Amino acid sequence: MRVTGVGIMLLLLMPLFSGCILWDDPVTITEEITVDEEFGPYTVVAPIDTGINVYHNHFIMNESYPQSLLDGLNVTMVCDISTEGTWQERYEADRADCWDLITPSDIVWFKGTRIIGTSPDNGTEIPILDDPQDGHGTAVTGAVLDANPDAVIFFVEGFSDAAVLAAANQPLVDIITTSFGPIGSVPVPGIEDATKVAVVQNKKIHAGAADNSPSPAVQDSTAGPPWSIGVSGYAEEGDDQKETMSGSYPDIAADWTQVLPNHDDIDGYHETSGTSFATPRTAGLLSKIIVTLRFEYNDYSSGADPIMRSGFMIQGDGMNISNDHLRDALNLSAWYPSSSTWDPLSGTMPISPVAPCSQVGWGVVNESNVQPIIDHLKGVSEMAPRPSDVVMCMEANQAIREAYWS
Repeated sequence: MRVTGVGIMLLLLMPLFSGCILWDDPVTITEEITVDEEFGPYTVVAPIDTGINVYHNHFIMNESYPQSLLDGLNVTMVCDISTEGTWQERYEADRADCWDLITPSDIVWFKGTRIIGTSPDNGTEIPILDDPQDGHGTAVTGAVLDANPDAVIFFVEGFSDAAVLAAANQPLVDIITTSFGPIGSVPVPGIEDATKVAVVQNKKIHAGAADNSPSPAVQDSTAGPPWSIGVSGYAEEGDDQKETMSGSYPDIAADWTQVLPNHDDIDGYHETSGTSFATPRTAGLLSKIIVTLRFEYNDYSSGADPIMRSGFMIQGDGMNISNDHLRDALNLSAWYPSSSTWDPLSGTMPISPVAPCSQVGWGVVNESNVQPIIDHLKGVSEMAPRPSDVVMCMEANQAIREAYWS
């Protein structure tokens, strides 16, 4: 996990909710799944992490997911979780009818929430639920929904290739976000084979957290592969400069410090920092762009399955947009804050006017990037090309990554 600041550690799991419905067999998808038009266009983001506090108010949804979406995501079980009492009381009330019944092969919708979850690694005491001593996955998912409150969450508990593949092989998943990896970005194998399946084979987007150190992201198995969008951090609500303890030479930088939901109560929040949260924030922003374009072009499905959707993330009314188009637009939209805003007492590093790409890649990304990307992809207002020195720097970055990860 990649975190600093207020506590968050490793994996396991513990208590929460109740009441379930079971389906005998998962549904096999042979043609494009179109969700009821009344539900509207949607987008599916898959955080891969420690677990999630499904009881937190941050994840409540007033409407219900349509059956077509549940079938499309191969949901095998619905837990109608408790909504009264403390976190512990809700967990105890739901334990026999929900938590004790979940197996590694189950995909569970927690009714009344935006969370569909699974725990394929089979090494946790209570599947899907966040560890009371941790909270990383709850905060990560909170960052996604802060950027796009309407995202459908397909949460996968785990850190393995199998966990990533559980999302990579879901045709309806659009974006996978991972916030874990080797400390110091040491060059060791990680989840790169699974993220390659997600992006290269299944045409999704993968956002991966650079390390919480100045180590170059190029050799990092989460942020480094050329098919992944490597994310470091900058002080979005501070002096807009690069966070010193944040990976160097990434693709982009995003909000380092955020206020995110707690893992062990129903309504508490805490401030925490790290690329672990900059990365899902980026995934949420990208999902917001995707769903806006799907509304624009009447696209009522999701994912970019090469067979069902010809590899396009947006496909409708004469418009076809792929993960490559989205990534190119993201790169065009990124920008470099002026070093004149640097506060020497902030603990940040001023963004250098010389080769800023070595610090924050193509630049920083936040909510201000969303509309320009949408307008660019629609052809309404094209963004200007990046300066030649930035392009040369990032082309060198990509060439190094392709050589290293091939």
